Amino acid sequence: MIDKRFPARGILLLSCLFLLNACATQRGTQGNVNWKQKKVLVFTKNGKGFVHDNIPEASTAFKKMGADHGFAVDVTDDAAVFSESNLARYDALVFTSTNNDVFDTDAQKVALMRYIQSGGGFMGVHSAIGTERKWDWFKRMIGGTFAWHAKYQKFRLVVTDPSHPSLKDVPKVWEREDECYFSKEMYAGIHTLLAHDVSSLTDVNDTVLLRNQGSYGNYYPAAWYQHFDGGFVWFTSLGHRKSDYSDPVFVNHLYQGLHWLVGHTGARNPSKAYATTPSTPVDYQR
Repeated sequence: MIDKRFPARGILLLSCLFLLNACATQRGTQGNVNWKQKKVLVFTKNGKGFVHDNIPEASTAFKKMGADHGFAVDVTDDAAVFSESNLARYDALVFTSTNNDVFDTDAQKVALMRYIQSGGGFMGVHSAIGTERKWDWFKRMIGGTFAWHAKYQKFRLVVTDPSHPSLKDVPKVWEREDECYFSKEMYAGIHTLLAHDVSSLTDVNDTVLLRNQGSYGNYYPAAWYQHFDGGFVWFTSLGHRKSDYSDPVFVNHLYQGLHWLVGHTGARNPSKAYATTPSTPVDYQR
């Protein structure tokens, strides 16, 4: 007797194979980034306020990363580079320890928005989460805005999404000395990759910690990614000290994040950009 259920089983099997192939294709594309055709802009400007002394070392680390992997790197602290035509040359933008207000004009802000909306990539490192604290779009794009950090000390981080490509060779439990960052106005769209193990903090005011920890409990987001307003975003709160940028483990953390970004930004489409002012509402329906 012919099993009349076979066609349905066959369709189900084909569907599963299609999905598996699609996932493999996505991972394969990211695993084979042609770095020689890629270009990255590293932006280092700070507004009024505290400026990290790690910026020269971070810039050098990204330049070395480019030399090692074959992609071009431009480094600048001049916000004039933020024009739509100039940003179109870059496969990813890296804001490394930027802080406070870094743009000179609304046109520069709109250029960043339109770059992201076209399918561009953005990486934020360390105090980049404290950049443009009064600009709602930027805060949502990067995932939040700086609130407080615990005193520099040794603590643990845990990988919360080990399957994500940007965590390749990142320690599953990572003990390191750094600043444990806490943010506010955190955006609901972020996907956490690494979490601070808050219980591993020792030199801390418990009252201040509890207030900033909020409802997250023992594991607080430390690194994340998101697909936002048409573009791709990856952020890490780590990287306070200058020596981090010569540490192979930390540099790999940055490289894997950049690798993930660039694996997604090859099909940028300027026609999808729609912002006309820094306050243009995000179109969640497109």
